Amino acid sequence: MEQNQGSMETLADAGQVSAELALSTTGPADAETVTITDDEESGAYELRVDGRTAAGLTYTTTGTRVTLIATSVFPEFRGKGIAGKLLAGVLDMLRAEGRTATLTCPFASAFVHSHPEYADVVDAAFPGNATRRHGPTP
Repeated sequence: MEQNQGSMETLADAGQVSAELALSTTGPADAETVTITDDEESGAYELRVDGRTAAGLTYTTTGTRVTLIATSVFPEFRGKGIAGKLLAGVLDMLRAEGRTATLTCPFASAFVHSHPEYADVVDAAFPGNATRRHGPTP
């Protein structure tokens, strides 16, 4: 993954997950170009905003199942809904490819729980944390 100034911050604790999840339907302005790429060599999906790496999602694969491990966002992109855009894009890609996801990433689990339209992408035999809520209960 390309390095920007500052270190990426992994969304791991309940406060971070809840704060970023609240913004998952918003994101960069329409004027900005957002792309998601799969860096298979490093095992990470990357979300780029206007050519700059903004967030990453590490993963491993076993056959057609992808285990989503950790979502990280560079500090200057935090609080803009970038993590939600990344998760939605990755889950859409997996669905289109006929693949499934195992969720061990706290943010990915919380995202799918709050966006049930992605439940079909979660691997039924190996869901990971998909059924566990992260953050405060509404």
